[in-house]
Amino acid sequence: MVDIIVIGAGPAGLTAALYGARANKTVKVLEKATFGGQINFSPKIENYPGSLEISGTELADKLVDQALAQGVEIELEEAIGIEDNGDTKTVITDCGKHECRAVIIATGAHHRRLGLEGEEKFEGQGISFCAVCDGAFFEGQHVIVVGGGNSALQEAILLSELCSKVTIVQNLPTFTGEEKLVKILEKKPNVSSIFSTFVKGIVGDDKFKGALVDTNGTESVIEADGMFIAIGLAPENSAFEGVADLDKIGYVISDEACTTKTAGVFVAGDCRTKTIRQIATAIADGAVSALSAVRYIDSL
Repeated sequence: MVDIIVIGAGPAGLTAALYGARANKTVKVLEKATFGGQINFSPKIENYPGSLEISGTELADKLVDQALAQGVEIELEEAIGIEDNGDTKTVITDCGKHECRAVIIATGAHHRRLGLEGEEKFEGQGISFCAVCDGAFFEGQHVIVVGGGNSALQEAILLSELCSKVTIVQNLPTFTGEEKLVKILEKKPNVSSIFSTFVKGIVGDDKFKGALVDTNGTESVIEADGMFIAIGLAPENSAFEGVADLDKIGYVISDEACTTKTAGVFVAGDCRTKTIRQIATAIADGAVSALSAVRYIDSL
C-alpha cells in the first residue's frame, strides 16, 4: 500500500506527486496514455513562469524526471474506478487494483475535436485550441475560430487584438454565447462571422492553408494561416462519480482546497470546476491537492 495515488500524469498530477513525495509520503502515479497530457500538443510554450520558451514535450519530461527523482512510482494503467474503504481507498485499473490512503484525481480535460482527416496532423502546426497559449504565434495573420459559445467568442476577442483578420465559423444560425461578448465582437472591424456553416475538411498538405466549409449545402474554402477550435472541453470523470460529485458537464465539483465529497479523495487541474484552465493553475492545484492529502493522511 502507498500513501497517495495520483490518477493522471499531466502538470497537475505530476506536481501533486512531487509535493506528496517531498512531504515524505509514498506516491504512485497512474497514467493511461501520455505523460504531460494536453501540453504535449503545444510545440512552444511562452507563458510558463521561469521559461522564456519551452516545448510541451520538454516540459512534460522535466516534470516526470523531477517526480521520479523524488521516488515517485509511475505506472501506465487506466484507472476505471475508486472504492472508498474508509481510511483506505482502492483504485481499480485495467490491470488490477492498488491500495492507498488518499487519492488525487488529476485526469484533466481534452479539447473537443472536429473529427476531420488531418486535424491531428496539424495540431500545434496551424490548428490550436487556446488563444492565450498560441495566439501570439499568429500575430498579423488570418485565423479561423470554430464555434459560437462563450469560449469561441472569448478566443475571437483575444485573437482580434493580435491577428489581422478573424473569421468565426458557427454551425448554428446565431451565437450561443453571452450577448455582451457578441456586442464586443460586432465592434471589431477585423472580425467577420459565418453562420449555419460546418467545417468539413482541412486544406493543406505539408502546411495548414485553410478550411473547407459547407454553408447551407454550398461548399467553399476559407484560406487562413491558422484555425482555433473552440467547441468545448470534455472531462473524463464518469468513472469516479461514486466518490465525487460531478456538475452537469462532468467536472468534479470541488473547493479551493481541492476536496471532494469523499474524505481522502481530492481533485486537481482541468478536471475540476474552475474558471481558468492553464498550466499555471493546474500546477497550483497539484500543490494544493497534495498538501490537502498529506494533512488528511496525517490526521488518520
